[in-house]
Amino acid sequence: MKSNPTQRLLLVDGSNLLFQMFYGMPARIVNRDGKAIQGTLGFVGALLKIIRRTEPSHLAVIFDGEHENDRAALDPEYKANRPDYSQIPDEDNPFSQLADIYAALDYLGIAHTETTDCEADDVLAAYAKTCGSQMDIILCSQDSDLFQLITERVSVLRYRGERTVLCTPDYVLEKFGITAAQYADFKSLTGDSSDHIRGAEKVGPKTAAALLRQFGTLEEILLRTEEIQKPSMRESICRNRERLLINQKLIRLTGTAKLPFPISALRFCLPKCTTSEVLQAIGLK
Repeated sequence: MKSNPTQRLLLVDGSNLLFQMFYGMPARIVNRDGKAIQGTLGFVGALLKIIRRTEPSHLAVIFDGEHENDRAALDPEYKANRPDYSQIPDEDNPFSQLADIYAALDYLGIAHTETTDCEADDVLAAYAKTCGSQMDIILCSQDSDLFQLITERVSVLRYRGERTVLCTPDYVLEKFGITAAQYADFKSLTGDSSDHIRGAEKVGPKTAAALLRQFGTLEEILLRTEEIQKPSMRESICRNRERLLINQKLIRLTGTAKLPFPISALRFCLPKCTTSEVLQAIGLK
């Protein structure tokens, strides 16, 4: 299929944006009926700004569903630091406003779904790898795991209001000193506290980047550990060999997840409306 420069697919990590908005609002906001709406208000407002900024021809919002996580089978500690939201009261629970967010997406004509057997990142990766040669793709999320998917046609948008950043291959190279293709191996070495993934001791971001510049991949590092000059670093890599290989499986996005929608079903044109009008249309104002 020939590439079409006018085609742009925006994929939003819905759960990520919900959490960002729910916890990022300055205070709990209720409507005249006493219903909390701050998460929905923030989500819709941010999403409209993101859409206007990126001007997509195609759009989908993907949420993490409630199901067993295959990655937890590899490592029981994976995301074990996350709270159990089933035990959290509604006023402190971002999921309590999910039904209203779905209603807003329906009103705007935006395709959305929950994952059933993988994480939202896996679905975003599947679209990036399947469609990334056909059209420009923007992945909207704060999750840095998506950096590994960045190419000349796939970018990651980190929405932060006026400080929003569009992450490209140059961004990854400048910030980490590695290519985007090396990012999964980079994070395997350093670990990721947000996902409760432990890296190798003595290997911080600068060291991990230097190792990858020297050896290219984690596989090569593990094959050629005798070439690592610093003894303490060499010993740490050897001691954590199995840990690093598990990390790689936890972090690497293969792009093999099933696509929930065909591209043809994701065509989108933003209706002229404000956040207030959307909330009014779904009965929150």
